[in-house]
Amino acid sequence: MRLIALLALVLIFWLGTRRLRLIPGRGQSLVEMGLGFVRTNIAVELLGEKDGKRFLPLLTTIFFVVLFSNLTGVIPGLNIAGTSVIGLPLVLAVVAYVAFMYAGIKKNPGGFFRNALLPKGVPWPLYIILTPIEFISTFILRPITLTLRLMMNMFVGHIMLVLFFSATHFFFLSAPGAMKLIGVGSLGMGFAFTLFELMVSALQAYVFAVLTAVYIQLALAEDH
Repeated sequence: MRLIALLALVLIFWLGTRRLRLIPGRGQSLVEMGLGFVRTNIAVELLGEKDGKRFLPLLTTIFFVVLFSNLTGVIPGLNIAGTSVIGLPLVLAVVAYVAFMYAGIKKNPGGFFRNALLPKGVPWPLYIILTPIEFISTFILRPITLTLRLMMNMFVGHIMLVLFFSATHFFFLSAPGAMKLIGVGSLGMGFAFTLFELMVSALQAYVFAVLTAVYIQLALAEDH
């Protein structure tokens, strides 16, 4: 599924950008719309013009890799998202984590960890409690929550679709008599949940890219 999503992603962007024109055609317009969405609504919105431009390639890659990998879960014949197994979400979370660390250390080599673990304005005795909490939440839980949020959303969606369409198969082909009519309801729910999964696929790609940008923004802040 991941290889299929990758090939589809490369093919669409290659077709959309191989013959760039001042007045874009449909393919170029579609690609430009997607790139413009990430640039305007994620990179520049959260990081500003300068830093948004620096991290735009990373955020764009994360958004479209997650989106295309999610969409394999609702394509007939594929039916499982490339992000519903932990490998890809974990790799993307590590990439986001490394970008967060890189941004913070490069911006403030001497104070990045101090600002993260020892927030200003806190009475020093509270650091005994606050510093371990900040360390766990900032440097351990962030990649874990990024991974699990994406994986579990797509995994649960996959299970729900399996249940609805497996039930439809059973009621139409194996259930006795009037019970076959129940299959109409399960089929309708399956199609409705497929549309819902399309929305979730796009939303999870957006959330993952936004959270990556937020973490980078926190790393670039003077005090965080």
